[in-house]
Amino acid sequence: MKTIYIYVLNTLADWELGHITAELNSKRFFKAEAQEITIKTVSYSNQPIKTMGGFAITPDCLVEEIDLNEESVLLLPGADTWSKPEHIHIVNVAKDLLAIGGTVAAICGATVALGNAGLLNTYSHTSNGLEFLEMFCPIYEGQNLYIEQPSACDHNLITASSTGVLMWTKQIIESLDVFEKESLEAWFNYFNTGNAHYFFELMQTLPANNRD
Repeated sequence: MKTIYIYVLNTLADWELGHITAELNSKRFFKAEAQEITIKTVSYSNQPIKTMGGFAITPDCLVEEIDLNEESVLLLPGADTWSKPEHIHIVNVAKDLLAIGGTVAAICGATVALGNAGLLNTYSHTSNGLEFLEMFCPIYEGQNLYIEQPSACDHNLITASSTGVLMWTKQIIESLDVFEKESLEAWFNYFNTGNAHYFFELMQTLPANNRD
């Protein structure tokens, strides 16, 4: 079983997690033989955090309770508070998780946290712009690894800009291998274009018991 840990912090950018949490929790488009997953919110304290949209989230567990193994996945959403010292622990966990083969997916401001830990100096990556990383990451030296696209995947690290939510979600789902390839393509095309043709194409790719 894979465990998906979602780091929650004050000013969390709600919309960046919308697609991935909805699909992983509902499992509505999962393939028949998809591996079981469990989802846990995690934070530096057990106190509720307040998202950018004003919603309160009480974490399920603390950073020190994360099970570090290659089946663990850590999602790091954007927020305006990543520079606060209490988040250093989760960045170190991200580094350790990558080292043992687990998956880390960071978007928007979370890429700055990884950049300030030196992680983007060794992985191909993207963010809100090369200048954005150079401005906020004093030790950043990964310019030759920067990719000008909404989301980028290099082995077990997935990074994205604040506008790359849909592609970031697609790459996370792909890494988890819980959708059929045809389902994932149709899903992405539908939400990317709004063309109803792709919705019906998606429905045709699902196991019969998922179409009800």
